Amino acid sequence: QVQLVESGGGLVQPGGSLRLSCAASGSISSISFMGWYRQAPGKQRGLVATITNGGRTNYADFVEGRFTISKDNAKNWVSLQMNSLKPEDTAVYYCHGRYLYTPVRDGFWGQGTQVTVSS
Repeated sequence: QVQLVESGGGLVQPGGSLRLSCAASGSISSISFMGWYRQAPGKQRGLVATITNGGRTNYADFVEGRFTISKDNAKNWVSLQMNSLKPEDTAVYYCHGRYLYTPVRDGFWGQGTQVTVSS
Protein backbone atom coordinates (compact mmCIF):
# COMPACT_ATOMS: atom_id res chain seq x y z
CA GLN A 1 0.00 0.00 0.00
CA VAL A 2 1.40 3.38 -1.01
CA GLN A 3 0.42 6.45 0.95
CA LEU A 4 0.27 9.79 -0.83
CA VAL A 5 0.58 13.17 0.87
CA GLU A 6 -0.11 16.38 -1.01
CA SER A 7 1.19 19.84 -0.24
CA GLY A 8 1.38 23.24 -1.89
CA GLY A 9 -2.24 24.30 -2.03
CA GLY A 10 -3.43 27.71 -0.95
CA LEU A 11 -5.00 30.97 -1.99
CA VAL A 12 -3.82 32.62 -5.18
CA GLN A 13 -5.09 35.49 -7.30
CA PRO A 14 -6.41 34.89 -10.81
CA GLY A 15 -3.51 34.64 -13.23
CA GLY A 16 -1.19 33.40 -10.51
CA SER A 17 0.69 30.14 -10.12
CA LEU A 18 0.90 27.29 -7.65
CA ARG A 19 2.95 24.15 -7.50
CA LEU A 20 1.39 21.09 -5.91
CA SER A 21 3.59 18.28 -4.67
CA CYS A 22 2.76 14.71 -3.79
CA ALA A 23 5.11 12.61 -1.70
CA ALA A 24 4.72 8.83 -1.80
CA SER A 25 5.60 6.54 1.08
CA GLY A 26 6.92 3.90 -1.29
CA SER A 27 8.31 3.49 -4.74
CA ILE A 28 6.23 4.94 -7.56
CA SER A 29 8.42 3.62 -10.37
CA SER A 30 6.22 0.55 -10.84
CA ILE A 31 2.91 2.40 -10.56
CA SER A 32 1.42 2.58 -14.04
CA PHE A 33 -0.32 5.94 -13.69
CA MET A 34 0.32 8.78 -11.28
CA GLY A 35 -1.87 11.82 -11.50
CA TRP A 36 -3.96 14.60 -10.10
CA TYR A 37 -7.72 14.83 -9.79
CA ARG A 38 -9.82 17.66 -8.45
CA GLN A 39 -13.22 18.14 -6.90
CA ALA A 40 -15.03 21.44 -6.68
CA PRO A 41 -18.01 21.96 -4.33
CA GLY A 42 -21.10 20.28 -5.71
CA LYS A 43 -19.20 18.60 -8.53
CA GLN A 44 -17.80 15.16 -9.14
CA ARG A 45 -14.12 14.43 -8.81
CA GLY A 46 -12.47 14.57 -12.20
CA LEU A 47 -9.17 14.10 -13.94
CA VAL A 48 -6.65 16.93 -14.16
CA ALA A 49 -3.51 15.20 -15.43
CA THR A 50 -1.74 11.86 -15.42
CA ILE A 51 1.76 10.64 -16.10
CA THR A 52 2.68 7.04 -16.87
CA ASN A 53 5.63 5.16 -15.46
CA GLY A 54 7.25 5.80 -18.80
CA GLY A 55 6.70 9.54 -18.56
CA ARG A 56 3.82 9.91 -21.00
CA THR A 57 1.45 12.69 -19.93
CA ASN A 58 -2.24 13.30 -20.42
CA TYR A 59 -4.25 16.39 -19.52
CA ALA A 60 -7.91 17.27 -19.21
CA ASP A 61 -9.17 19.60 -21.92
CA PHE A 62 -9.69 22.48 -19.51
CA VAL A 63 -5.97 22.58 -18.73
CA GLU A 64 -5.28 24.22 -22.12
CA GLY A 65 -1.51 24.14 -21.64
CA ARG A 66 -1.55 25.89 -18.26
CA PHE A 67 -0.52 22.93 -16.10
CA THR A 68 2.47 20.61 -16.19
CA ILE A 69 2.70 17.27 -14.42
CA SER A 70 6.05 15.75 -13.62
CA LYS A 71 7.51 13.08 -11.37
CA ASP A 72 10.76 11.92 -9.90
CA ASN A 73 10.93 8.16 -9.48
CA ALA A 74 14.09 8.35 -7.41
CA LYS A 75 12.51 10.71 -4.89
CA ASN A 76 9.02 9.22 -5.16
CA TRP A 77 7.19 12.44 -5.78
CA VAL A 78 4.83 13.86 -8.33
CA SER A 79 4.18 17.54 -8.90
CA LEU A 80 1.67 19.69 -10.72
CA GLN A 81 2.78 23.14 -11.81
CA MET A 82 -0.27 25.30 -12.36
CA ASN A 83 0.01 28.64 -14.17
CA SER A 84 -2.54 31.18 -15.32
CA LEU A 85 -4.96 30.02 -12.69
CA LYS A 86 -8.63 30.88 -13.02
CA PRO A 87 -11.38 31.10 -10.38
CA GLU A 88 -12.91 27.96 -11.89
CA ASP A 89 -9.74 26.05 -10.93
CA THR A 90 -10.80 26.37 -7.30
CA ALA A 91 -11.13 22.85 -5.92
CA VAL A 92 -9.60 20.24 -3.68
CA TYR A 93 -6.77 18.59 -5.60
CA TYR A 94 -5.98 14.94 -4.99
CA CYS A 95 -2.87 13.00 -5.83
CA HIS A 96 -3.63 9.56 -7.25
CA GLY A 97 -1.86 6.44 -8.36
CA ARG A 98 -2.98 3.17 -9.84
CA TYR A 99 -1.70 0.08 -11.55
CA LEU A 100 -2.59 -0.72 -15.13
CA TYR A 101 -5.76 -2.76 -14.58
CA THR A 102 -6.88 -1.09 -11.38
CA PRO A 103 -9.99 1.10 -11.66
CA VAL A 104 -9.39 4.73 -10.81
CA ARG A 105 -11.64 4.56 -7.75
CA ASP A 106 -9.58 1.69 -6.32
CA GLY A 107 -6.23 3.37 -6.69
CA PHE A 108 -4.15 5.19 -4.11
CA TRP A 109 -5.52 8.57 -3.02
CA GLY A 110 -4.03 11.37 -1.03
CA GLN A 111 -6.03 13.38 1.47
CA GLY A 112 -6.33 16.37 -0.84
CA THR A 113 -5.11 19.94 -0.80
CA GLN A 114 -7.29 23.00 -1.23
CA VAL A 115 -6.61 25.40 -4.08
CA THR A 116 -8.55 28.66 -4.04
CA VAL A 117 -8.26 31.14 -6.89
CA SER A 118 -9.78 34.45 -5.91
CA SER A 119 -9.04 38.14 -5.89
